[in-house]
Amino acid sequence: MSELYEKLIFDLSSDGHAGISLPHLDVPEIEISDIIPPEFLRKSPPVMPSVSEPDVMRHFVALSRKNHHIDKGFYPLGSCTMKYNPKVNENLAGLREFVDAHPLFPENAVQGTLSLLYELKDLLCEIAGMDSVTLQPAAGAHGEFTALLMIRAYHKKNKRNPNKIILPDSAHGTNPASVVMAGYEVVQIKSNDRGLVDINRLSDHCDDDLAAFMLTNPNTLGLFESEIQKIAHLVHDAGGLLYMDGANLNALLGLARPGDMGFDVVHFNMHKTFSTPHGGGGPGAGALGVKSNLEPFLPVPVVSRKKDRRGDHLYFLDYKRPDTIGRVHSFYGNVANLIRAYCYIKNLGPEGLKEVSETAIVNASYLREKLKDMFELPYDGETMHEFVLSGSRYKARGIKTLDIAKRILDFGIHAPTVYFPLIVSEALMIEPTETESKASLDNFVEVMKTIIGEIESDPEKVKSAPHDTPVSRLDEAMAAREIDICYNE
Repeated sequence: MSELYEKLIFDLSSDGHAGISLPHLDVPEIEISDIIPPEFLRKSPPVMPSVSEPDVMRHFVALSRKNHHIDKGFYPLGSCTMKYNPKVNENLAGLREFVDAHPLFPENAVQGTLSLLYELKDLLCEIAGMDSVTLQPAAGAHGEFTALLMIRAYHKKNKRNPNKIILPDSAHGTNPASVVMAGYEVVQIKSNDRGLVDINRLSDHCDDDLAAFMLTNPNTLGLFESEIQKIAHLVHDAGGLLYMDGANLNALLGLARPGDMGFDVVHFNMHKTFSTPHGGGGPGAGALGVKSNLEPFLPVPVVSRKKDRRGDHLYFLDYKRPDTIGRVHSFYGNVANLIRAYCYIKNLGPEGLKEVSETAIVNASYLREKLKDMFELPYDGETMHEFVLSGSRYKARGIKTLDIAKRILDFGIHAPTVYFPLIVSEALMIEPTETESKASLDNFVEVMKTIIGEIESDPEKVKSAPHDTPVSRLDEAMAAREIDICYNE
């Protein structure tokens, strides 16, 4: 059996072992049946393992090492900005003054937290060139949906009832899903031969029925939409609004602002761009920045500020907003994530944030140049923070991009995004982020060279990968329906 195999916690159980000791009872003892109705009581005690504290720790640490995470190795997952996050921000978000504050505390008891959130709103406005921000959305897709509800409210207020939202064919999959959920019709337009928005095709759909154009900039090919101001004029002249998917904001910090490009609304993936460990299911935070034309429709409550009788600032939650779309999240949003983001932004400052994007762009450009001859580069524009290769030449020889991605796992590196964006055949989407060193990038290049060499000399080794992970290649369809417990031997 492989050393990767880890026994179940019950297999480690041994009578007489215990990992905890309870203090002597210092309150009167009562029967549980006196306080809980009999129908809610167990008929027999729960089955629990008998394991010592060291064995419990070793067991769960061993399990944690089976998962790939950013503290363990390189994670070049395109469009998701899986970067290392400073642990100091974790420590600050874990201060008792934050974690012990109940969401139902009165406002005068959480002035520190409210002032932090208010300042974070201002910082995000400055970063993105927006006029106001809501911190409520729980993640990027939730921010998209919230923005579309605001766009609908905006048009209704202006006595318009447009029905369609335009998307490029390179859009993130959450975009059309959010559009449909918001009750709009999706209109998809093809990109031009440079991988950018086709202005002529966009112009064909800019009519009275246009509610908004949703665009990622830089787009999912890692290319900056150089005609963005022309795009903004086309959309606005038709009465529509311009929405920016902020998934790739890691490429713009300190370099360019969506508000200056003509966007009316942008969502922030706080858990990608601003220091919350991303992946593994959350939690997320998806703040939403808007221009003044959409500010009246922000969800409630909005963290606001006024002066008290002494002239000091008093922070409060503003619910008195007649045009609001209502509440989209319980309480104020995922505050712990927002605190981490605040610490990250304040620690780096303007020049530090600019360096984040500059380094991310340099790292991606470096990797692209090192890898482009091993694959096909379908769109050879100037890369920003990520780029997309194609493995079509290997598909013709029986090796799919999925096979290459699975083989990468054997080298202790997470696979890049594959088969997205859909406009690239056998796509391999790579985002190295700013936190990876040149040595880390060079190691990735060597791994890719090794795999390409194996395709030449031992293709079955690639087609049957992974070999050194806790589980072997899963049946892709069955894995979604049944748990596969076939460990690598």
